[in-house]
Amino acid sequence: MIPEGTRFLLPPEARLKAEVVGKLQHLFRRHGYEPVELPALELYDPDHPLAERAFKLVDKTGEVLALRSEFTTLLAKLLRAHLGEGVHRFQYAGPLWLREADAELGRLREYTQVGLELLGATGPLADAEVLELAFAALEALGVQGEVEVGLPSLVGEVLKASGLPEALQRRAQQAIHRKNLPELKGLLAESPVPEEARKVLLALPDLYGGREVLKEARGLPLPPKAQEALAQLERTLDLLGRPVLLDLGMARRYEYYSGIFFRAYTPGFGLPLLGGGRYDGALFPKAAGFALGVERLLEALRLPKEEEAPEVLALDLKALRRFARERRTELFHGEDPVAYARRRGIPFLARGEELFRVEEA
Repeated sequence: MIPEGTRFLLPPEARLKAEVVGKLQHLFRRHGYEPVELPALELYDPDHPLAERAFKLVDKTGEVLALRSEFTTLLAKLLRAHLGEGVHRFQYAGPLWLREADAELGRLREYTQVGLELLGATGPLADAEVLELAFAALEALGVQGEVEVGLPSLVGEVLKASGLPEALQRRAQQAIHRKNLPELKGLLAESPVPEEARKVLLALPDLYGGREVLKEARGLPLPPKAQEALAQLERTLDLLGRPVLLDLGMARRYEYYSGIFFRAYTPGFGLPLLGGGRYDGALFPKAAGFALGVERLLEALRLPKEEEAPEVLALDLKALRRFARERRTELFHGEDPVAYARRRGIPFLARGEELFRVEEA
């Protein structure tokens, strides 16, 4: 038995998980993102965004530690002292732990992420680079995905300009994000709001679709900072040159995300495979990134039900040594290698330096 919310992987799934992580790391490395390795233990910080859900431990000195619950905050703490001027690209991979199972993580308390951070660059070209890597990651894994892009900062600027009390702004943010128009109308009835701001707030949940959404948004009486955020998004999409779904009512953590926020979905799977965005000023002066959930990717990839057979069945150590350099090779233990190879679907036998087909044996 294993604890609830953890997983035990047998060969086809364990192999595929390693391949998924390896492909993503190779892809990011080719695009200039260097790997960093972060400790699984960190000092417990009550101000950490996931502090209440983190596993806490006490060491022999009485110091309170926590198991790593997300990468970006820890990366920021450890990297700040080592970063100079200019643009920096980092990637990370590894397990994370949460004390409470999360429905959005498929009820897992132990899960794996692979992600990247682009530091020291901001603006449309930097955002387009990060979005391009999100598309490339899905393509590298053979996943049919659709990237959904939002602009939480636009929602935030509209709410700030509305004059709503802060408590009502928070509730309105949630209603907009959930696209709950009746709730939003009820909230706006609780406090006087200028007619222009009311018009924009009620329009936000419906600003969902292709590039035509930008035209609709430009026709609204947006505050100046929201107009500039919209113009930046349009320049980003022009540079990216790929079709995306736009959701300008996406209002998740607008106090953290200073620009775009995006997610990727695949047909028939309800949870996002990746997510990220721009968070200038939150942890670094200029920063954007995203992470992929490996367990979700495994589910979306629809695992093979049987372990992949090797290409060569070696009949002695010399053959194993020779052919394992180039092909997937397994050393035979038993009495009837031909019958074993036929049963497993192994096409070749090898003895010493000699390689021959099973049907020739």
